[in-house]
Amino acid sequence: MLARAAFHALERRMPARSPRTSPPQPRSVCAFFSPEPIRSSSRINAPEYTATFAFRRGATRADACASRRFSVPWAVVTKTSARPRRKNILLTGCAELLTLRGAVPRRGRALGDLGIIRDGALLIRDGRIAAVGPRRRIESLRESRHARKLDLGGRVVLPGFVDSHTHLVFPASRAAEYEQRIRGASYEEIARAGGGILNSARKLRSASPAELKHRAVTHLAQFAAHGTTTLEAKSGYGLTWESERKILVILQELEREQPLDIVRTFLGAHVVPHEYRHRAGKTPDAYVELICRQWLPQVAAENLAEFCDVFCDRGAFTVAQSRTILIAARACGLALRLHAEQIARTGAAQLAVEMHAASADHLEKVSAGDIRALAHSNVTCTMLPGCCFHLGLPQYGPARKLIDAGAIVALATDFNPGTSPALSMPAILSLACTQMRMTPAEAITAATMNPAYSLARHDRIGSLEVGKFADLAAFDLDDYREIPYYFGVNHCSLTMKRGRIIYARERSSRA
Repeated sequence: MLARAAFHALERRMPARSPRTSPPQPRSVCAFFSPEPIRSSSRINAPEYTATFAFRRGATRADACASRRFSVPWAVVTKTSARPRRKNILLTGCAELLTLRGAVPRRGRALGDLGIIRDGALLIRDGRIAAVGPRRRIESLRESRHARKLDLGGRVVLPGFVDSHTHLVFPASRAAEYEQRIRGASYEEIARAGGGILNSARKLRSASPAELKHRAVTHLAQFAAHGTTTLEAKSGYGLTWESERKILVILQELEREQPLDIVRTFLGAHVVPHEYRHRAGKTPDAYVELICRQWLPQVAAENLAEFCDVFCDRGAFTVAQSRTILIAARACGLALRLHAEQIARTGAAQLAVEMHAASADHLEKVSAGDIRALAHSNVTCTMLPGCCFHLGLPQYGPARKLIDAGAIVALATDFNPGTSPALSMPAILSLACTQMRMTPAEAITAATMNPAYSLARHDRIGSLEVGKFADLAAFDLDDYREIPYYFGVNHCSLTMKRGRIIYARERSSRA
């Protein structure tokens, strides 16, 4: 089995790491379903790196996924789920174990408290953390003596990243629009010409579920390869009931069939579709009424989503329209999220506070009054620096001001085909540190604990504490600050979800 083979390969003690040399660079850092997984006889100091991405729960042979990169039928991969009770795991060799233990959510100075244990260890039982602390103490526990030992050989270990804002399911890239922006066209100009979100919506409506699912699987493998273990994913590229439902059903299936946790969000109010623009009887307000009276009740009835999001900004939905949708969503039992103050200041941040939304995302155009209001609320302020970077915008979200004011700050990729085709949380940490003046410790907390809070999952993920799921990522580095320091480089060597290895990479020996 893939995950078991990966475990046995890593179980062998890895060579000691020299703190004075740069981390080794892999020949390939792409996660893939390997027909020849890491075998227990493989050498840890082999010159090649191999990665695995193990699937779970109930895929069928009819869902075979095959390409030059992905060639294992899902039915084969999912054999990993049919196992007897797992043996306890003793995880050692953590040069720096970032537990993030303590209060949640984190605000102000507490954002920089990582709860670091040097030479730490974890005992994992049935996918949850049974003990965490200094290696000698954890190794001396009676339960540890009979556990399977996995020595990481001196790596930085932290909670798996929680990416709380993605648009996972889409039909194709928008590379042509990327070039248009380079030549001087603005995001809004492209959107007015029928590009942007409407461009993706046209293509998605004609795409088959199998095509969309295959593309999403490819991306999920890369999320895992960069240390992400939980992500939120939105609809929003359908803009008809059939297409919006198609996206949410795909996300539902992916949640069952692969190891990453996916939190589903309904974003039917992404933009007003072409059919409701400048047509008699079909106005933006009519589209809002359609969402409220028909779509939201159906989303709730079929349990298709946990959250409802609205893009409240210039060129999308007004504050009044957004409030109407959010009130209807709450009445249907959905929690609330909001795209706010990205293009222009509209009052969306204040609306998020008024509606007690779980998060307000983007926030590049917030005012000083907005920052004060957000700081006195429980709304998580999700910064999306990848979007600003990809669009070439000079103004990033005011993370520093929000932190200093006492707001709850989180980071996410905003993975989407138009404005942020990035699925690497370490890259987002780099942008947060260099462009928004967050410290590495603040950025790590904003990528783990606080987004877990915004998704109402802080009781089970976001930190490495007793009773929580063993969701973690190991980085082949000496110091946690090197994660954002090495921008554009992936040093994640292992990702574990609920005590199972879902991504593993061998490395060459070091001189």
